[in-house]
Amino acid sequence: MRITDLMIQETMIMDLQATTKDEAIDELIASLNKSGRINDPVLFKEMIYKREAESSTGIGGGIAMPHAKTSAVNEPTVVFAKSRKGLDFAALDDEPAHVFFMIAAPEGAGNTHLRTLAALSRLLIDSDFISQLMSTDTPAEVSALFDAKQAEEAKKEEAKEKAKAEKAAAAAATASANKEQTSGVIVGNANSEDFVVAVTACPTGIAHTFMAEDALKKKAQEMGINIRVETNGSEGAQNVLTADEIARAKGVIVAADKNVEMARFDGKPVLQRPVSDGIRKSEELIRKAVNGDAPIYRSQGAAGKSDEAAAGKMSVGSKIYKDLMNGISHMLPFVVGGGILLAISFLIEQIASPENPLVQLLQTIGGSTGAFHFLIPVLAGFIAMSIGDRPALMPGMVGGLMAVNSNAGFLGGLAAGFLAGYVIIGLRKALKGLPKAIDGLKPILLYPVLGLLIVGAVSYYIFDPIFGSLNTWLVDALGNIGTGNAVLLGLLLGGMMSIDMGGPFNKAAYTFAIGVFTSSGNTDGAWMAAVMAGGMVPPLAIALATTFFKSKFTDQERKSGLTNYVLGFSFITEGAIPFAAADPLRVLTSCILGSAVAGGLTQLWNINVPAPHGGIFVAFLANHALLFLLAVAIGAVISGLILGLWKSKLPKVVK
Repeated sequence: MRITDLMIQETMIMDLQATTKDEAIDELIASLNKSGRINDPVLFKEMIYKREAESSTGIGGGIAMPHAKTSAVNEPTVVFAKSRKGLDFAALDDEPAHVFFMIAAPEGAGNTHLRTLAALSRLLIDSDFISQLMSTDTPAEVSALFDAKQAEEAKKEEAKEKAKAEKAAAAAATASANKEQTSGVIVGNANSEDFVVAVTACPTGIAHTFMAEDALKKKAQEMGINIRVETNGSEGAQNVLTADEIARAKGVIVAADKNVEMARFDGKPVLQRPVSDGIRKSEELIRKAVNGDAPIYRSQGAAGKSDEAAAGKMSVGSKIYKDLMNGISHMLPFVVGGGILLAISFLIEQIASPENPLVQLLQTIGGSTGAFHFLIPVLAGFIAMSIGDRPALMPGMVGGLMAVNSNAGFLGGLAAGFLAGYVIIGLRKALKGLPKAIDGLKPILLYPVLGLLIVGAVSYYIFDPIFGSLNTWLVDALGNIGTGNAVLLGLLLGGMMSIDMGGPFNKAAYTFAIGVFTSSGNTDGAWMAAVMAGGMVPPLAIALATTFFKSKFTDQERKSGLTNYVLGFSFITEGAIPFAAADPLRVLTSCILGSAVAGGLTQLWNINVPAPHGGIFVAFLANHALLFLLAVAIGAVISGLILGLWKSKLPKVVK
């Protein structure tokens, strides 16, 4: 397919009038809309800016490539435009952009279209070609130039393939040990012992991925270095690196703005950079990779979907924690935003009345018909996505929504999320043998329909009844718990917040409190009080210890300790992590004890905090605000004193 089949002349703008980045985007979108190539200019513009927020598409060298892949696009199209004066497009080299390519790709773009867009991206690495484009005056000249350039590249590729085939035949005939290096995927000097591997990837996988690939290959060839580049584009991973290639490589370059499969690089020097560095700093990256001038990558077990060997190294617990954290991290903005608005509504309700319009507005936005309605679907959806990638998102979210509507609560949502992720993995394996001609139907038809059907059926017939009953029992049991048991549970939840300060125990306690907070039919926040108090104690304890036991901390530690006042008041437990890492026994022990006391006191005094985040800034919303602050203060003082008294004095420096 020719590039000019996508870059139609009627959309070209030979004299762009815009003087700012926003104006340029508007002018390019207007051309697309006028030609009927998009159906929703508002949505398309939103997706363009979403991509810009991830990293600028002003790639430097006078080129800008704003792009989006969305249902707002009717037909794959590239809008070419020129600006003679140039304009600031927030380019990576801070130079004005003169040549623009706005790429509009539909969600179901076929492989042929995606390969054509990749070919376009590779052409733009050639500075001479860009100069020729700048000298064109008419759309016809632009089309002719691209057709001629693409034909030239095709001939070069054909010649390369022929040469590679001849080398491969010669290698096979002589049983050469260097047979791998003539296989057609390694670029550079066949006699060179310097070999590096690279992975390129950008969020949409349309342009930067392939530009970085081509830039790295060209620079490696100039430097006489062998390189093998894997691309993670819209079609998925192409030219996937083998275990042998990774083992032979002196270094690894990961030029990516999205997650790629990393566990396979365990023990190798790995340079992790933005995809833009692969385009503009290719020589620097290759030189460092060849010299091993990069940190040694240590895998945490987060293997990619296709890396079965690496996946085997990951413990089940680590994998579950990683997937759960992906769900929680995406859920938290809904928790915080909706929870704070709900808390404010409760405050106004005490002053005014439940019928107050502002109260009703805030509860509608933040409550079960607004932000809180999405908590469990988002949790389930992004757990599923962590396991099965994007195809798992939709069935996971629907399974989570079914859990909400059936009273299965967060337990049902968790189950639906994990189910959806592994269902998609199963479907990938089951449908692997289908003809390649229908590969394009998998992500847009087969995975969504079959995944939704399986997850929905299991949720409807199994998860919802089981977890609905379990959730009801749990809420009833917690509602009827006695004071003694409540204090014990408060001690446990508070202490868990300090065990690993943001790790699995901390998140387990917080997730439990959120689950009860959203599933109990009310938001009184009894367990949230214990969790919040326990989480505020560690940084406040560190701050107190460094303030009142100055001789036992370095000057740098005392300065860091001051910031922990702010972090502690804000319910950011992680502020204590540097101190815990340096002295785990003393810091963790003292903080766990103080946090447990604070959590237990909140239950002894029947304190409720009707907000899931905010620390001291929402403390006044508690039913016993002063008692809540007193519980936090007592816990912090206990931890601070234990730490300060236990820690040894620093040796005096003789001047």
